Amino acid sequence: MRPRQTLAFKLIATGLAFLLLALASIALTLWVTWQLEGGAAAVNEAGRMRMMSYRMALDAAAGDRDRLPAQVAAMERTLELLRSGDPSRPLFIPWNDAARAEFAAVQAHWLAWRPRWRSGAAPPTAAEVDAFVDRVDGFVAVIEQRLSHWTEVLRTFQFVLVAFAIGSAMLLFYASHRMVLDPLRRLGQGLGAIRSGDFSARVQVAADDEFGQLSAGFNSMAERLQALYGELEARVEEKTARLEVKRERLASLYEVSAFVAQAENLDALARGFVAKLRRIAAADAVALRWSDECNDRYLMLAHEGLPADMVAQEQCVPADTCHCGRAASATGTNVIPIRAEDPGQGHCMRAGFETLLTVPVRLHQRVLGEIDLLYYRPRELDDEERGLIDTLASHLAGGIEGQRVAAAQKEAAVASERSLIASELHDSIAQSLAFLKIQVGLLRDALRRDDGAAAAHGVAEIDAGVRESYADVRELLLHFRTRTNGEDIEPALRSTLQKFEHQTGLATELLIEGHGVALPADVQVQVLHVLQEALSNVRKHAGATGVRVTVQQAPEWRFEVADDGCGFAPDPPPGASHVGLRIMRERAERIGASVEVRSRPGGGTRVEIRVPHASAHGRSNDAHAADPTARR
Repeated sequence: MRPRQTLAFKLIATGLAFLLLALASIALTLWVTWQLEGGAAAVNEAGRMRMMSYRMALDAAAGDRDRLPAQVAAMERTLELLRSGDPSRPLFIPWNDAARAEFAAVQAHWLAWRPRWRSGAAPPTAAEVDAFVDRVDGFVAVIEQRLSHWTEVLRTFQFVLVAFAIGSAMLLFYASHRMVLDPLRRLGQGLGAIRSGDFSARVQVAADDEFGQLSAGFNSMAERLQALYGELEARVEEKTARLEVKRERLASLYEVSAFVAQAENLDALARGFVAKLRRIAAADAVALRWSDECNDRYLMLAHEGLPADMVAQEQCVPADTCHCGRAASATGTNVIPIRAEDPGQGHCMRAGFETLLTVPVRLHQRVLGEIDLLYYRPRELDDEERGLIDTLASHLAGGIEGQRVAAAQKEAAVASERSLIASELHDSIAQSLAFLKIQVGLLRDALRRDDGAAAAHGVAEIDAGVRESYADVRELLLHFRTRTNGEDIEPALRSTLQKFEHQTGLATELLIEGHGVALPADVQVQVLHVLQEALSNVRKHAGATGVRVTVQQAPEWRFEVADDGCGFAPDPPPGASHVGLRIMRERAERIGASVEVRSRPGGGTRVEIRVPHASAHGRSNDAHAADPTARR
């Protein structure tokens, strides 16, 4: 397995390569320069040989022979220096074949002259010196030619170095782009794609360095994110679908609950529930069966989608004769596949149904009936669907019970109303009729005795009694039609007083003091009945010329009816006025109020009604239900 080359290794290797090349080029440049410096020093030294030759010739011509040995030694040293060189200066001859041949010729020429220079007897002539100098010039020319060659080499190498520097820079830029910039660009593009939501983006880096590891890690991360995002989308869609199903079921539950609460009667409740349940459960047919108390029979209460012959044959299904009459033994929704070999499913089989769902309608462990859902296809229920259908059945049971309770309440209200009417008739008209019966008997006796005065008195009494009964009937009708129009009782009081004025011709006055919390509607009705009874007593017995009604709203509700009539003793004998007081007190007790009557003979009468704080702010359901006129 090839070892992984890291980015640091690549950068170091590239840097070392460029460093070695730079050092090599610098060394080669220094070496060429060294050669040029040494050759230039050799040219100078060789030029000294010409100068020394002419000086020796001049000294010899001048007869100064003492200086010749020293000059000869200096020439010897120069030749030796040129031959061996001096690296410290530097000084050396750029040797080649031509330079060696010329140096050998110069040296041979000198060796031939040296004895003559040393003896001084016959020094070289000027022509011979010129010949030696020419030889030295040839040697110098060879060295200069060699130096010119190295100069050209140096110039060429410098051009090569410039080209190498340019190429190295381009190569360095390319290597940087290939190893760093391009991988970074690709990683940046990949990150941008991920940031924009494209989790399918991948980064391709053909390297096994750190950028290769980063690209592999990035691709792994992107693949993981893509998988997670895909799973997240699937989960979100799944959750959304489940929430939508739950929302639809809650909406269905709310719809059925609202419908059950608003149904007017049992028939409308059954028909509407069947239609809504069929749509909610996506059933092909629905039947709602009502059971008797013993759960022996199940009567078809409502249906939808059933064939006509099936409806005719299953109007009343005895218990346990088929799967549709077993609600008493079922604990919840039961899914029953319809099979040909099952004898209890003949009607369903002939109608083409394949699945039957039976749902017991229970209320407090009591079976009220059964819901049958039929499908032309196989059907299965999950726990949520089963719970929804059971809950809808429970709401239906509550609605049925509510209809029964409402019917019972209506029956009780009618009975209570009849009892109240009977009490009112007994306390008013019945007594007047009894009085008329007595007067009729007295009139009959007077006619038998042929007593005209007694007969005329009897007729007058009967006429007064009939008029009184007629007034009582009108007053009862007025009482039974009494209504309150809102939270404020004042309009009802004014309407009552206007009717009283029209009926009796007496002047009335209404005074309202303070501000308080409005009375409940049932309390207002009972207070009006008590006030009307007090006004009726004024009409019948007071002989007054005016009536004042005072209402005080705070700190508690207080109503007072005051007249300027004849009044009565604190303990009146049994009679009509006593009956009226009893009726007023009975009505006040229904709302927790009290009635106080203050009167004296010749001083008028005051009837005061006090409504306690608790009664004025809240009434119990029983007290409200006690008076059916409050709901009419």
